[in-house]
Amino acid sequence: MLLSDFGKFVKYPRAVFRFVFIIANNIYCIPTYLVWMTLLMPLRRCHPRLYYRIEGILFHWLLAIVSMWSYTAGYDIIELGDSIEPCRNKKTLVLANHQSTADVPLMMAAFNAKAQVLPNIMWIMDRLFKYTNFGIVSLIHQDFFIASGKANRDKSVDLLKQHLIESYIPRDRKWMVLFPEGGFLRKRREVSQRFAQQNNLPILKNVTLPRVGALRAIMDVFDSHEESKCGNNNSGTKTYVNGDITNSSEKNNRDTLRNSTPSASDCKKYLEYVLDITIAYPDGNPLDLPNIIHGMRDGCQTYFFYRLYHYSEIPKENESLTKWLYDRFVEKEALLENFYKTKSFTGVASMFGPAVVHQDMIRFVIINLFFITSTYFHLQMFYTFIDYYRFYAQNAI
Repeated sequence: MLLSDFGKFVKYPRAVFRFVFIIANNIYCIPTYLVWMTLLMPLRRCHPRLYYRIEGILFHWLLAIVSMWSYTAGYDIIELGDSIEPCRNKKTLVLANHQSTADVPLMMAAFNAKAQVLPNIMWIMDRLFKYTNFGIVSLIHQDFFIASGKANRDKSVDLLKQHLIESYIPRDRKWMVLFPEGGFLRKRREVSQRFAQQNNLPILKNVTLPRVGALRAIMDVFDSHEESKCGNNNSGTKTYVNGDITNSSEKNNRDTLRNSTPSASDCKKYLEYVLDITIAYPDGNPLDLPNIIHGMRDGCQTYFFYRLYHYSEIPKENESLTKWLYDRFVEKEALLENFYKTKSFTGVASMFGPAVVHQDMIRFVIINLFFITSTYFHLQMFYTFIDYYRFYAQNAI
């Protein structure tokens, strides 16, 4: 009893320490990233590929810091299902159910343990995230902010197409993450169930019916891009240019899509895999970002169940694509229902796992030291500039 009370008491000072430490992380990590990207701006003009390669490394290190928060709080991730090795360094669309603000930090932690994923990832997220402290980082990294609501739906889809053509493809990003439900489970469940009743669709309680618009837009861009790369754009063939469809026979229109490709002679699929992730929290009680920050909730294990599909398996026709995506979320519903009853994915075919995602604490220390040292270096540069300005101003007088 005394040990239990002591453990509860220790949580409070630990929570205060974690809060202060994470605030400090934000203070010396994010500004340092911004300063480095500003100092390297000339490199963006003369060698953009190298600039974004360096940016990707720094971006990965920032996400590693976020991964450290959940890991040190005792919130482990268990992976199982299909092996994701085939798609690790391939262009892959990641689909996941969305339950809380902890989904993204935990995905960062899972991906952080896999080489070359986070430097080359693009997140598709709600535009409200743009106004957080991490929003400026995502803007520089060229993540995509999508506007929710019926009024913005069509415009958001067009902007997503344009963003893929102008940012994702030229920078040779690999993974992109999409939450097809379009919002958190608790916010969308009632609307989803009402829509299901009206349209004779399955009524889901552990996930919601997904929206197909963003997935359709992504597939449209990559299908047209594949055709242009393989030399299939004969006279009269239509391709996407700046998010719109245009006739390739019109010489006055610049084919942005074709010009932006890293190697126009390399005939291959530009989207090779679709990775479907089912995120399962213990007892259906999801963590959230405050939990990850203060760590007051007891340590727990969150499960990531993987299903990997080759892009050629995904139907292209609208109705078939909608059914395929709905089927994935009906499958998630069954997986989660079973998980909440048995506390495991028993009876489900799995190529690997369950395996705990392990993080490298020494690497976390080295990354923190890099950001702290960089902050000191940047401050010294700033003070030197101020001293020089004052000296120059005094002599000018």
